[in-house]
Amino acid sequence: MKKTSLYEKHIENNAKMVPFAGFIMPVQYEGVNIEHLGVRNGVGIFDVSHMGEFFISGKNSLKMLNYLCTNNIEKLDIGKAQYNCMTNERGGIIDDLIIYKIDHNEYMLVVNASNIDKDWEWINHHNKKFKNKISNKSDETSLIAVQGPKSFNLLNEITGINTNLLNNYSFIRTSIAGCKDVVLSTTGYTGSGGFEIYCKNDDAIKIWNKLFSLKNKFSLKPAGLASRDTLRIEMGYCLYGNDINEKINPIEAGLKWITCFEKEFIGKELIESTFINQPVRKLVSFTLEEKGVPRKGYKIFNLKGHEIGYVTSGTMSPVLKKGIGLGYVDFDNSSIGLNIQIEIRNKMILSTIVKPPFVKT
Repeated sequence: MKKTSLYEKHIENNAKMVPFAGFIMPVQYEGVNIEHLGVRNGVGIFDVSHMGEFFISGKNSLKMLNYLCTNNIEKLDIGKAQYNCMTNERGGIIDDLIIYKIDHNEYMLVVNASNIDKDWEWINHHNKKFKNKISNKSDETSLIAVQGPKSFNLLNEITGINTNLLNNYSFIRTSIAGCKDVVLSTTGYTGSGGFEIYCKNDDAIKIWNKLFSLKNKFSLKPAGLASRDTLRIEMGYCLYGNDINEKINPIEAGLKWITCFEKEFIGKELIESTFINQPVRKLVSFTLEEKGVPRKGYKIFNLKGHEIGYVTSGTMSPVLKKGIGLGYVDFDNSSIGLNIQIEIRNKMILSTIVKPPFVKT
């Protein structure tokens, strides 16, 4: 197992450490609910340095990325970021990622930790045609996510920048705690606002210590991967490996909004056919109307008792105090407001399909 640069800080904070995507990572500190509500009401600090960072530059960089990805990267301005996904020839999702436009013909890709090697091989394979300069700086880069409504004032204090003026999905280069060439972005994965700090591994502890020097002033808490998962589920955000994978295409996953059919990209024909002809299945969000907690793999039934799908993500919402989840169901059983049943421990639990997010922030 690899360790991030902040490993010792997690041990100091009595984190429960678990294997995740080849790393030993903090899953929780004080407890999932405490950390979850800490982010919703204050500010939480996540170590997500296990994520991957690729850099691509060259005269064909835009052309190659637009071919590999579903979203239209031509619309991306310098200093802006874009949610995207790479698809295979069958239209399945290889990975979902965020693309940062650093300069003309220069981009940073942030990919899921479990997909670093796969994504790197896929991009290199296609770069043989486009001949761009590409580098994998995943092992050199640390990533700290600062999330929650108080994160703006916290970052204002330690950077001297009015971060309230930064638009969503944008980024700047700045200095934090004397560390130069830090990238501060606003992409988020919790729904409570906040920032991502990309820095060199050697600078991670300095920045972490600077943030926690203001712990009491901003009700700051370290937060682990477990609360990160419950936070994103409350927003209805997809997690690769749970809600999306190489056998699911963007239309089925509700990601038409990042799929541009006005350009060519790998898997376009099959994905566009799914859109035109209507998908067989669809990712939906649901709330439980009875006590219970939905978990990945649980079966979904209609009210007549016919199996119509399966749960991909589920939790007990710390805010709503009720079970919520995501899952795939037959398209004909995917309407908002429709009652369904989740089989939990051999009992059918009445549930309702709803429009995400589950929680308004």
